[in-house]
Amino acid sequence: MTDTYADPGTPDRRGGWRFLWWLVTRQARRSLTGAVVSVVWMGLTALTPYLLSRAIDDGLTPGDGPALAGWTAAVLAAGTFNAGLGVVRHRTMTKVRMDANFRTVKLVVEHAARLGAALSRQTGTGEIVTVGVSDVNTISNSLTVVGPGLAAVVTYAVVAALLLPVSVQLSAVILLGVPLIAVLVGPLTVRLQGTETGYRERQAVLTARIGDLAGGLRVLNGLGGKGLFADAFRRDSRALREQGYRVGAVTSWIQALGMGLPSVFLAAVTWLAARLAAQGEITIGQLVSAYGYVAVLVLPVYFFIECGYELSRAVVAARRVVRFLSLEPAASRPDARDAPESPAVLHDPESGVRVVPGRLTVLAGARPEQSAAVVDRLGRYADSDVTWGDVRLDRVALSRVRERVLVADNEAALFAGTLREMVEGRRESDEETLARAVRTAAADDIVLGLPGGLDAAVDAQGRSLSGGQRQRVRLVRALLADPEVLLALEPTSALDAHTEATVAARLRAARSGRTTVVTSTSPLVLDHADTVFFLVDGKAAATGTHRELLRAEPGYRSLVARDAEPDEDTEPDDGGDAGPVAGVDEEVVP
Repeated sequence: MTDTYADPGTPDRRGGWRFLWWLVTRQARRSLTGAVVSVVWMGLTALTPYLLSRAIDDGLTPGDGPALAGWTAAVLAAGTFNAGLGVVRHRTMTKVRMDANFRTVKLVVEHAARLGAALSRQTGTGEIVTVGVSDVNTISNSLTVVGPGLAAVVTYAVVAALLLPVSVQLSAVILLGVPLIAVLVGPLTVRLQGTETGYRERQAVLTARIGDLAGGLRVLNGLGGKGLFADAFRRDSRALREQGYRVGAVTSWIQALGMGLPSVFLAAVTWLAARLAAQGEITIGQLVSAYGYVAVLVLPVYFFIECGYELSRAVVAARRVVRFLSLEPAASRPDARDAPESPAVLHDPESGVRVVPGRLTVLAGARPEQSAAVVDRLGRYADSDVTWGDVRLDRVALSRVRERVLVADNEAALFAGTLREMVEGRRESDEETLARAVRTAAADDIVLGLPGGLDAAVDAQGRSLSGGQRQRVRLVRALLADPEVLLALEPTSALDAHTEATVAARLRAARSGRTTVVTSTSPLVLDHADTVFFLVDGKAAATGTHRELLRAEPGYRSLVARDAEPDEDTEPDDGGDAGPVAGVDEEVVP
């Protein structure tokens, strides 16, 4: 099977069928071995009726004991050998399936990592989950038809050839009967592809909605929108269920025909052979062999239908994988220029925000998504005309931008592991640096409260931590990265007032002389800013210090005062009250 750490190769992304064929060719020797073993295994199964007919005609009918014993021993030997061969066939095809599974998973995971932040902007969570869980399994299972599929074709030809000396009529029925079955089942497999595609699309949408609901359930509940979204989810679930019924209807017909048609075929050929035997055109042994041949042929015919079913589903899944692998990460322009050698101004013409190097800048707006959009442009996660010094940001090599500019999302993923691994990532920090970052983020209590401290195991996404603790862990990670420019989205929104004030003061001191941009409407954070941009509809309506804007901008004063008021329906994540409005006295805010 594929090595866990080896390069999975370059997939053929020209279509679903080509991707499936690429998976076969990546393990060509094993696939060929499985096909050969399957051919021999199924061929020996077809040989058994011939041995039985010889035992009857040469031994039983004339009363020749030695001949009967010899042919009986041959039947036993063939059966024993074939049983062992069946084990080898199963093991080989299992390895083929697992190799395809691991290889496809590696391709999907590595491409997801390559896309990075562009991933969430090009596809949804539900799509990734459906590809990684369901589609990969469907693709790998389909490759097990490589061996039995080829063996079914060969066995079909062998049985027809063995029946030719017995009866041309029987051989013709078999040669024409199997293609007729394929003609009957073929349209169903085409229909299955269409219904399966629709089902997978709906499944991805519903999976994404489940993730969105789970992530925002508390917010929805607070806004009174839980019932509305629950009703929408029920409607989508019913639609998916109905689509699933349509897929199941086609599938049930295919599987019913897969079991029924071979049985009808067996009955027809047996009836014809019995009439020939009654008319004396074939012997009793040949009648038994004809029945045995057709009984054996039930297996290849079933494989024909099963292969069509599995491949129809697999090509739909492969197309989805190919579509995902065809997503392209953000790339530098061919006329890329060097980044500024020293810290330079980041300017977003669309919003009017100018980030001066070495200062703490806060973006304050009533709509957080508009502040986040400015940060996305400044961090080059969205197309824009942002300049970095005298250079357009989108003309700087993306790798250089990522080295020096870090966007710290307050919902960024937290991977399972120890707390130390969670905050350090690929960078190893000395104890002093690590302790300083922990203190700046006011995360000392998290370290002290976990058994084992920094070496304590933490669940994926920090599920064993509270919302405020997760937020501070993310801030520790951003501080340890020590970027030239730190763009932090709402880094204190889940903290109580006391902790928030502590983090704001320590962040300013720790990042002194470094460029830091924070989105927030908390007066406890705004009071520590060198520059505040008051955003209205995504545009900088006013600029100044927190206290200057309080005096000069009624809209800003209203926004800050509203943010400072405690919400009667919710409680701070980490305890404590909202605290006073920093820098707001009775003369400014009545």
